[in-house]
Amino acid sequence: MKIATRGSALALWQANHVRDRLRAADPDLAVDLVVIRTRGDRILDVPLAKVGGKGLFVKEIEQALLDGRADLAVHSMKDVPADLEAGLALAAISERADPFDALVSRDGVRLDALPPGATVGTSSLRRQCQLRALRPDVTVVPLRGNVDTRLRKLDDGLFDAIVLASAGLVRLGHADRIVERLAPPAFLPAIAQGALGVETRADDADTIRRVRAALHCESDARRVRAERAVMARLDGGCQTPIAAFARLAGDALELSALVATPDGREVIRADRTGSSSEPEALGVAVAEELLARGADRILAACRAAG
Repeated sequence: MKIATRGSALALWQANHVRDRLRAADPDLAVDLVVIRTRGDRILDVPLAKVGGKGLFVKEIEQALLDGRADLAVHSMKDVPADLEAGLALAAISERADPFDALVSRDGVRLDALPPGATVGTSSLRRQCQLRALRPDVTVVPLRGNVDTRLRKLDDGLFDAIVLASAGLVRLGHADRIVERLAPPAFLPAIAQGALGVETRADDADTIRRVRAALHCESDARRVRAERAVMARLDGGCQTPIAAFARLAGDALELSALVATPDGREVIRADRTGSSSEPEALGVAVAEELLARGADRILAACRAAG
């Protein structure tokens, strides 16, 4: 069985995690990694919002599935577009790791204690708009590269602080670098952040069966499905500052989402509770509420600017 993956340290950690789970379920299974460089990996000198398009980190990997070079692909779910390529299926969504963002600063300073004019690195529009809404007096500066590259740029003094996904830091052994977890309601994460997705060919029943048995977490999948329904209804991508977070409360699913202007001056929020058995319906309802409050105007302006 061949697993397609990006080549960064975090992507390889994720692919090896899936490989280990598959082999734990079937010790006789031979599993190899197929490393693929995506468009998002090649373009490092431009903020993601300016690169344009969807699936910047998955398109080439999906092609490897379609042409038979790989049997499954491991993705950070936050990178997976709402619509998969024809002939492919999302076989499993893993148990979710810490879904929140983390502030890492050179001097251990929390976000509210950064001095005016401090430079904070991120190339995510979603992080950018929320940082500016909370701290309009700091300077948000583009930052690309893998986790270790970003930490090195911080340590070299190019930034006073940077914002990264908590899950990535923990997976790569950098949990001690986290100064502050940026959590709801003040700061919403990327849609599906912290979860892994395993994609296969839709007609490969054996691989789908193996992957689901080894990795799928239905409760976290419902949370992810609700968040992704928001993205799908709003036609979200790297050019759109959208955030959403769902949590289970018994049989109910609580979903919060926002759309904001990149400068953080206008933030539109929506919160609803629905049945965990109908996550997509809840996601669509929250997205419709955002649209009714003016999110379509913000999203149109962001796409035009991109």
